[in-house]
Amino acid sequence: MTADTINVGLIGYGFAGQVFHAPLLRTTPGLAIAAVSSRNPDKVRADLGAVAVHAEPAALLADPDVALVVLASPNVTHYPLAKAALEAGKHVVVDKPFTDTAAQAAELVRLAEDQGLLLSVYHNRRWDSTTRTALRLLADGTLGQVRHAAMHFDRFRPQPQARWKEEVEAGGGIWMDLGPHLIDEALLYFGEPLAIEADLPVLRPGGRCEDQFQARLRYADGLRVDLGASMLAAVARPRVALHGLNGSWVKQSLDPQEADLIAGRMPSGDAAAWGVDGETGVLAVQRDGKVAPAPLPTENGAYPSYYAGIRDALLGKAPNPVPAHQALTVMRLLDAGRLSAAERREVLLSDIPA
Repeated sequence: MTADTINVGLIGYGFAGQVFHAPLLRTTPGLAIAAVSSRNPDKVRADLGAVAVHAEPAALLADPDVALVVLASPNVTHYPLAKAALEAGKHVVVDKPFTDTAAQAAELVRLAEDQGLLLSVYHNRRWDSTTRTALRLLADGTLGQVRHAAMHFDRFRPQPQARWKEEVEAGGGIWMDLGPHLIDEALLYFGEPLAIEADLPVLRPGGRCEDQFQARLRYADGLRVDLGASMLAAVARPRVALHGLNGSWVKQSLDPQEADLIAGRMPSGDAAAWGVDGETGVLAVQRDGKVAPAPLPTENGAYPSYYAGIRDALLGKAPNPVPAHQALTVMRLLDAGRLSAAERREVLLSDIPA
């Protein structure tokens, strides 16, 4: 790491590496992809040019020029690779989910603290257009005290696919894929709940891991937050619905940034031109005893803010944009949800050690 450039080593160049990490790393001033660990060097060099390509992560971790390691590898590798990277003296960004279990996450948090290294988890949905709009409404108090919220990620993929995200042994399943996004979103809006109750069924014929979930978070003040995702939703539920004592806000569709990145569009540095979400939500608030629904423009999404925040944190100019201890709370709720589904009961968050 120099005063001008932080060299990054990217481990994994599959979907996450190609779509969510490399484009944002490449367009963040002050960050440079110096090395990639991948079994497909031709693809890496075709996309990224003259970078060092290592067949095995260990070689990348031994590279003295790499200051920051980004893990975009299968879920089951996150814990061992993050541990090895921290032990090698590297700062680390881990794609979600942080680890397989909360115990593993807690160990990594302690290790990073002992080593004096940055450890962050890529909870990019904090910078969704929808999330940013919801945060503004909550900060403004537009809806009054929120008493019920519902967030969903719905897809229609009725046929199981031969990929690691649908293999239990690789840490797959929709709970570990989309659950981290929704749990982190709930924590961002409302803080830690008292308890969670979850159902994690396998609904598709031939499915090898859960392909639908419904979870309810219970809060001390009575707030209820419902989280859901499905591979069998040809008609999606609203992405977010917030219901308060003064009214409601509902946003139907997904943030456009993932689709833009998949299509090869890159952030230009012009924040006003990136993450534009043309779909308005519906805001219905009570005025003079009457409720009048009206369209509400959606904030721009801002995925580039994450890696800009990582850069600034490493330079001592800003806090870690997603501190590892926050991602540990997500992991505790993921563990609690699995226990709830297995035992068909509500599980207290306090029952899962920090």
